[in-house]
Amino acid sequence: MNDLTLTRTAPSHRAIEVEQEGPVLHVRLNPERGDDVLDVTALDALVALLDGLHERPDVRVLVLSSLGEDFCLGADRNEYQEALAADPTGGALRRIADKAHRLCQALEGTHAVTVARLHGRVVGAGLALASYCDLRAGADSCRFRMPEVGVGLPPAWGGAMGRLIAEAGAARIREFMLTCEVFDAATAHRLGLLHKVAPLDQLDHAVAGWTRPLVRRSPEALVLTKRMLNGYARADRTADVSLLDSHLLTAQLNQPRSS
Repeated sequence: MNDLTLTRTAPSHRAIEVEQEGPVLHVRLNPERGDDVLDVTALDALVALLDGLHERPDVRVLVLSSLGEDFCLGADRNEYQEALAADPTGGALRRIADKAHRLCQALEGTHAVTVARLHGRVVGAGLALASYCDLRAGADSCRFRMPEVGVGLPPAWGGAMGRLIAEAGAARIREFMLTCEVFDAATAHRLGLLHKVAPLDQLDHAVAGWTRPLVRRSPEALVLTKRMLNGYARADRTADVSLLDSHLLTAQLNQPRSS
């Protein structure tokens, strides 16, 4: 018998829905306009939630998913353009980019084991966000894409290039970033971007296959192991220039378009 109690908490913002099941926290992206993008509202809500977990040792596992038709179609490019129009110096745009970087660092650094539950399309910033989760499960119908170069942007969201290369290898990430090619769940699994692939109707069961044993592990052992793994991963990213990503993004969008 499952002895976990199910409690629903008021979302810190409408952009996310939060539900706690014993030591497992389910966090679901909840796009207000139904367009499945990561806007500033979602960034702020997720950062606030993760910051608050420092005082929540009872949360052992965090499962990140989406209530939308897709997991995430990327960053809100309209928001980028509006920020740049309102502040041509790029300051407002850099603040948005810095929020994305802070979110990814908070996701990587939280004591909870993080699990991405992916369905539909996982594009750009959505893939970057998922890559910062410790474990990733995806529906076999998932489709992935890194479209930034194709729309004239550097792949700078959240400082994720180093993370993606560390997880999947430089050669294949280079290919998908330069060609903007769509790839499927089977390919993502071969690359290590997905740890599990399951039919959509069995995806929750696949995620539970992780969460059930994780909540029985020693909390101290999980935290220390996660810190050690992150430490070794960062040691492999000695040339990480992700702190410059907000400036790269602003510089690219500030360039005049040719007629």
